[in-house]
Amino acid sequence: MLAAVLVAIILPAPVYAITAASGEPASLRNEAGDGAASDQQAVNRELELFRGSVVSLSQAMAIAEALHAGATTADVSFDGASESPVYRIKTLHNDRIWQHAIDATTGKIVGGEAALPLRALDAEDRSNLVALKTIRHRLADAVRVAEQAAAGKAISGGLIREHGRLNFAIVVMSGSDLKEVILEPPGAARRR
Repeated sequence: MLAAVLVAIILPAPVYAITAASGEPASLRNEAGDGAASDQQAVNRELELFRGSVVSLSQAMAIAEALHAGATTADVSFDGASESPVYRIKTLHNDRIWQHAIDATTGKIVGGEAALPLRALDAEDRSNLVALKTIRHRLADAVRVAEQAAAGKAISGGLIREHGRLNFAIVVMSGSDLKEVILEPPGAARRR
């Protein structure tokens, strides 16, 4: 009940926030089931790197958005598999998706940036990103709400469409658990 009140105060109008505990983020789950021990070791290593990261997911998003005035984050995830742990961020600006890697230790941009025109995406992705441009709340708002609701630190976030509704899906590390928080942005229900 307290979490619902906090969510209502922080972000007035999300239709719902659902948290679900999971042993690992969806992007790290082993769907096939083979190599479970080595997969679990890789997941544990990545989560340990995340726990030790100096730069938060919110800070990394702000760094990427500052590269293009008016950009908004569409997707962000922690990647501990590369040489140095980074946040992989996709921002939307001027009908392009910009891809960036932000070092999780220093906050510096790693490598170059890549841009992809929206027209190169499939229809569902394009539709989601067009809807993102029209809603008032941003992924950064959803991350703040999710971190408070799940009492933890966000490791990834992005847009998903469930049952015809556009939602923000945020994975939060809370203690040793991973929780997925789903938030429907105000006004998103009208943009199906």
